[in-house]
Amino acid sequence: MPRFGIRAVLFLATVLAGASLLLAQAPRPRARDLGIAPGVLQPGPLNAITDVAGVRVGHTTVVDGATIRTGVTAVLPHGGNLFQDKVAGAVFVGNAFGKLAGSTQVEELGTIETPIVLTNTLAVGVAVDAVAAWTLAQAGNADVRSVNALVGETNDGGLNDIRGQHVTRAHVVAAIMAAREGAVDEGSVGAGTGTQCFGWKGGIGTASRTVGEAPARYTVGVLVQSNFGGVLSIDGVPVGKILKRHAFAPAADPPATADGSCMIVVATDAPIDARDLKRLAARAVFGLARTGSSFSNGSGDFAIAFSTAPALRTRHGSREPQARTILPPEGVSPLFEAALEATEEAVYNSLFRASTTTANGRTVDAIPLDRIQALLRDYGRIPKKEYRP
Repeated sequence: MPRFGIRAVLFLATVLAGASLLLAQAPRPRARDLGIAPGVLQPGPLNAITDVAGVRVGHTTVVDGATIRTGVTAVLPHGGNLFQDKVAGAVFVGNAFGKLAGSTQVEELGTIETPIVLTNTLAVGVAVDAVAAWTLAQAGNADVRSVNALVGETNDGGLNDIRGQHVTRAHVVAAIMAAREGAVDEGSVGAGTGTQCFGWKGGIGTASRTVGEAPARYTVGVLVQSNFGGVLSIDGVPVGKILKRHAFAPAADPPATADGSCMIVVATDAPIDARDLKRLAARAVFGLARTGSSFSNGSGDFAIAFSTAPALRTRHGSREPQARTILPPEGVSPLFEAALEATEEAVYNSLFRASTTTANGRTVDAIPLDRIQALLRDYGRIPKKEYRP
């Protein structure tokens, strides 16, 4: 990897991981740790996007001084050469006040050929540059002269010196290189380091659902970068209304904004093509409504969906007919339910796992779990037993 210097990138990743551990607060629970289990379907073993076999997630968390709270999150559909072995993909736009670089080619061709990278608004350009250069440097890509880097963002300028443009190419590459299968770090990490959601600290969250029975058993996994507003609802309980923490509450302290954005990545192993992947991505955006999103003017709400099914992959440069097994439209409804439920729970996990953050001259509190537990018990959503770390 001559363009970046492998040792420098690995050193950077190690330093950032160490800084993250030093700044970390006591572990906070996920939704299911509190007994909150939205929907009717069952999650996969990890309740994460990585329950879809082969999917990898990596973070770079950039924290420095009193003003920098940002980062990068990378999602890799598989561990091979993504450019040479493209996955079927699609994009759905709920509200286009945002930047999703590379989306037009995904819309046109129905394939994804690079890692999916999430970062802050003003780092999209450097991330595109880094993803393109990383792709060119991969073995087997010596003759590649066009790369469609897929990079999305939310604006973390409230807690981060976003104008300083502190995300570098090395940060982006470190996130890609850190991508692994298995459990996914959530909360104030990676691209969620400086985000806010429903007036509290937002972040990265993930969840999954399984549908069907073998051999037609499929998994849908979702990862969110939550940075949006509205009136929070948790499992149908009007939390934001009761706690008066929303943009429409005149006495809210601190005031909460309705604007922001949410990036959603949806993975499945179901053999569905770009047409139905776009429909699946739409359900993920619709799932934000369950959490109380107001989809405001200033909220860019985007979903990227892909299938890891080998039969749906496209070999770069191939011109030969390809036999494909595709799930018919009548078979996708369970996947739609899975995307709705996993998106809802991923948002809750992004809130619950996030930690109180002070930076850029302000403090954004983590959602108060004791008050949330009390409300959910009052509404009969969770048992009487309290969560204990």
